[in-house]
Amino acid sequence: MSKILSIALNPAIDISADAETVRHTHKTRTHDQQQHAGGGGINVARVIVELGGRCELLYFSGGATGELLEAMLRPLGIVQHALKIHDPVRVAYNVRETSTNLEYRFVPEGPEVSASELMPVFDLLEQSDADYVVASGSLPRGIASDTYARMADIVGKNGGRFILDTSGDALRETLSQSHVFLVKPSLGELQSFVGRELDHQSAGEAALEIVRKGIADNVAVTLGGDGAILAHAGGVTRVPAIEVPVQSAVGAGDSFVAAMTWSIAEGHGIEEAFRFGLAAGAATVMTPGTELCRRSDVHRLYASQPKSL
Repeated sequence: MSKILSIALNPAIDISADAETVRHTHKTRTHDQQQHAGGGGINVARVIVELGGRCELLYFSGGATGELLEAMLRPLGIVQHALKIHDPVRVAYNVRETSTNLEYRFVPEGPEVSASELMPVFDLLEQSDADYVVASGSLPRGIASDTYARMADIVGKNGGRFILDTSGDALRETLSQSHVFLVKPSLGELQSFVGRELDHQSAGEAALEIVRKGIADNVAVTLGGDGAILAHAGGVTRVPAIEVPVQSAVGAGDSFVAAMTWSIAEGHGIEEAFRFGLAAGAATVMTPGTELCRRSDVHRLYASQPKSL
């Protein structure tokens, strides 16, 4: 069985709740509160385990919130590597306004991490025999934008495959310096990387150009309600979104990456993995707040898609 390692350098405790109306100045009374261990890499690990896979998780943990995060993760069946830092783990807050069904998401910048606190991450990667390493989420303050590029080089040297889901300078630096197996930008993130506006046609061409240049073996571009695009050695595949009732978009992109990684690790081809990614993203949208996808929904939505893409 292929080994998967997920990396969360900027994890969070995600709290979500509902409120009838969100107004400035006045107190907003909330209800139906949930809290989950969150942040890109943690969400990836949660979904892989939910789908029946095994996943190790490397993440930073600091302060009282870090201790709470570790406690929240223990029951989930994830093999943990919690690396201690000085600053506390961030707490993010999501409120759904029930009168409009709009979401308000408050995402703090998170801790500052020193070079000495980051070094154990590279040490663990050097020793890892993971077949797939997923780096998902933003970089915390204090960490150089080429951090994911350095990780990709280590994973490649060890014979593993590096999967990336990030944005901004971290995405740009990694794709400019290193080779990755799979990268999952949104349309906006792809536009930022190539430096021009893209429609769905030109987005597929831009993603395929990244593949042809040898930067990435596979590029999956998520388009929100318009579906997704996959560029790979065989060309470009475009698929529409799966129509589902919308509860919350939190974690949909992380679920997409997780399901693709799980499917590939199970031995499926890249287009089949792409379909699992779409199903998991849609299944996550169906769940409230910071809850992620449910295994039964993912398999049902996967089976509902046309067999020929």
